[in-house]
Amino acid sequence: MASKKMLCSEWEPINPMEYKGIWVYVEVEGGHIHEASLQLLGEARRIADELDTYVGAVIIGYGIKELAREPIYYGADKVFVVDDPRLEKYYPNLYGDVVCKLAKKHKPEALLVGGTMRGRELAPYIANNLKTGITADLTSIEVDKETGDIILIRPPFGAWMLAHIKTRNRRPVMGSVRPNIFPTPERNEDRDGEVIEETIDEVLDPRMEYLEYTPIEKAEEIPIEKADIIVSGGKGLGSKEGFKLLEELAELLGGVIAGSRKAVDAGWIPHDRQVGQTGKTVKPNIYFAVGISGAAQHIFGIREAKRVVAINIDPDAPIFENADYGIVGDYKEIIPALIEVIKEMKMKKSGSAKN
Repeated sequence: MASKKMLCSEWEPINPMEYKGIWVYVEVEGGHIHEASLQLLGEARRIADELDTYVGAVIIGYGIKELAREPIYYGADKVFVVDDPRLEKYYPNLYGDVVCKLAKKHKPEALLVGGTMRGRELAPYIANNLKTGITADLTSIEVDKETGDIILIRPPFGAWMLAHIKTRNRRPVMGSVRPNIFPTPERNEDRDGEVIEETIDEVLDPRMEYLEYTPIEKAEEIPIEKADIIVSGGKGLGSKEGFKLLEELAELLGGVIAGSRKAVDAGWIPHDRQVGQTGKTVKPNIYFAVGISGAAQHIFGIREAKRVVAINIDPDAPIFENADYGIVGDYKEIIPALIEVIKEMKMKKSGSAKN
């Protein structure tokens, strides 16, 4: 157990006016910055401009100096870098303690963390040590025009309303945001910014055995949050067998399959393929919702999709109110017909290419 002197913060009164800057914890994955962090930099830029303050990026680890300027190209004004061999392996309490030390020193007004697997684990360590609150799964961020307070907005369970949360007496204001809630800003190498190399005299002894997370994915499987085409099924499929048709359609289109929470709860599809408030937020070019009623929790997860095609036997299903194209009918008849049309189109295209 860590000794008291290693804690980043004690419970003590603060003056919120002393805190400036909107910070983003920049997560490095496989030698690259996670897209969720880049998305947050764009949103931090918008908030900082409203508050007339700076955007700070925190990037820590070992051998990460070459990535130091990258956050500047996406909106950061200052990048705080800790490149230390003692940080070669990720431990949540070790990384959290380093971020806390930087926050204690520079006093940012807000700190945003991507709601990735690592971010969800890391953020509570930071919030606890800094004795501040944290709002998880933000959907938007606003600024109170009268007070200048940052308002963190998220849907409670059920997604029928929005909670507007202020942290008036603690700093930094903290929030986590799932990937794809905000768009990724355009990369601009003409932006100028400052890289600040920080050193940490003492680092926390993790004193734990930590198994490093390695994503296990088949080479042909694209994570649904990165897919351009998604064919998704719900309770209306009736059984797990229904996903075989969806898989065939997805393969023809070069897409991936996904499902609603009810399909996951029924054991028809893995949880990592779940779309919705308790699953993943996606932003494909085309999203097929097959046998999905369109509950608010699911709509939350597809709100960034460019085109939604709904197929449902119920003409009154709420999904049709959120679809660009709707087909009322039995998917067992519609999907095979759609597959045949696509096959014919591909054969004609192939024949034309040969000629």
